[in-house]
Amino acid sequence: MTRLSTRTNKPHEIVERALELSTADGCVVIADEHSTANLRWAGNALTTNGVTRGRTLTVIATVDGKEGTASGVVSRSAVTADDLEPLVRAAEAAARGAAPAEDAGPLVSGVPHSPDFTDAPAETSSAVFADFAPALGESFARARAGGRELYGFANHELVSSYLGTSTGLRLRHDQPNGTLEVNAKSPDRTRSAWAGRSTRDFKDVDPGALDAELARRLDWARRRIELPAGRYETLLPPTAVADLLIYQLWSAAARDAAEGRTVFSKPGGGTRVGERLTELPLTLRSDPNEPGLESAPFVLAHASGDSASVFDNGLPLAPTDWVREGELAHLTTTRHSAGLTGLPVAPAIDNLILDGGEDRSLDEMVAATGRGLLLTCLWYIREVDPATLLLTGLTRDGVYLVEDGEVVGEVNNFRFNESPVGLLGRAVEAGRTEKTLPREWSDWFTRAAMPALRVPDFNMSSVSQGV
Repeated sequence: MTRLSTRTNKPHEIVERALELSTADGCVVIADEHSTANLRWAGNALTTNGVTRGRTLTVIATVDGKEGTASGVVSRSAVTADDLEPLVRAAEAAARGAAPAEDAGPLVSGVPHSPDFTDAPAETSSAVFADFAPALGESFARARAGGRELYGFANHELVSSYLGTSTGLRLRHDQPNGTLEVNAKSPDRTRSAWAGRSTRDFKDVDPGALDAELARRLDWARRRIELPAGRYETLLPPTAVADLLIYQLWSAAARDAAEGRTVFSKPGGGTRVGERLTELPLTLRSDPNEPGLESAPFVLAHASGDSASVFDNGLPLAPTDWVREGELAHLTTTRHSAGLTGLPVAPAIDNLILDGGEDRSLDEMVAATGRGLLLTCLWYIREVDPATLLLTGLTRDGVYLVEDGEVVGEVNNFRFNESPVGLLGRAVEAGRTEKTLPREWSDWFTRAAMPALRVPDFNMSSVSQGV
């Protein structure tokens, strides 16, 4: 028996004791140890900073019955040894009171233990900003001298996840996640520009480079041009491409497609796997070992849903092509939905990469544009029609008019109506793939690498009064 003090801070012991307390037919325990550090600034001056720690424990109990296996899931934060038995019993009660789980299956077994399962959780601290903070201070001075104000925040998080199961799995993953967002504004607040970066450790982000980028955009915005709604040749930067394709990935559940409910459903039945989505040789893929974008190499499912199953916890993940050289190759598929659809198991992976474009920067794509729009980012993206994956949303913090290879001014913002699947089919150019921060989804998904895309007829459906 694992003996715990009431003040134990060892997550692997918490996992082991929860498994020992379980009287269910099956049990999965996930301990997530959170550690964060952050900086915030406004008007070219730091305003706040802080460090936090936390723990969330999720217990998944499974109970076999005559009609099938039911599951119960309970998650609680700040769990200590005294909280364990009530938490385990609550999960078991939820399972015993539930109908059989549709996605029920044998819990995963046979995966080698993580060698660091019993090690202390990884932690971040304000030291992660040791080089970044002085460089940020220098940016404040340059911005002040240049007549602009910087606002923003930097956040670094480390999550150590410990997964234990009644079938013997003992797995652990440490996930660093850093985001940097900066807004530059003119003193009269009539001009605004945004830039963001994703990072694992803040060693590869340069506040000075971001400030220079923002200064250039504010300078572009000195000239204001009003344009009507309509279809425009448009350059989508990597951040905007990421926001659209992440939503596409979230909408690519195999079962939903097989049942005729999504853009990936084949008329008459089945899915569109194998169909060509774009004439460009683009590959949309995920890989838990992608350099700089590393993510959990096994399934960590805190709840079951369209593209995840708690019964798949611990299942090893492998590199997966969702779109391969223009053709739809995989949909997100659990072991359960694989049995329903006949498609191979392809669980969701926590990063997304689009590559296969030309080795061409966004500036080079601008230089090759006769007349078109250059976006900064997208905002408030919402689904309109799941059958076509039509999305609507707003442009924000700078839409610029390009004429004869030069940015000639800022135009008004727009509401757009577009499908990412349709955009891929109509895109005529993809540039160089680079790591990017999706602005809309940065609270949930940060590990992305995308190229800029040129779309000849992006649908700006109406004019927006937003900044």
